[in-house]
Amino acid sequence: MNKENTMEIIKNFQLDEKDTGSMPVQIALITARIKELTGHLQVNKKDFSCKKTLLMLVARRRKYLRYLKQENFAQFESIVSQLFLKV
Repeated sequence: MNKENTMEIIKNFQLDEKDTGSMPVQIALITARIKELTGHLQVNKKDFSCKKTLLMLVARRRKYLRYLKQENFAQFESIVSQLFLKV
């Protein structure tokens, strides 16, 4: 992920103009990184450090989604539909 992609994701999911660290933004950034690592692992099947990183990111995203579901269910549904996640 380069800086332009990161800024585009932040613009799409931020809650206000200066928001860069809210739950929707973090979940969107993690999802983009997961997609990138998944593509890398399809080509490089024996990259075990990348696989470990991917599993850690999936676990972190799951925790963030669980928290968001408890705190703000409407926002949770919105982010899941925008990112096409299966929950």
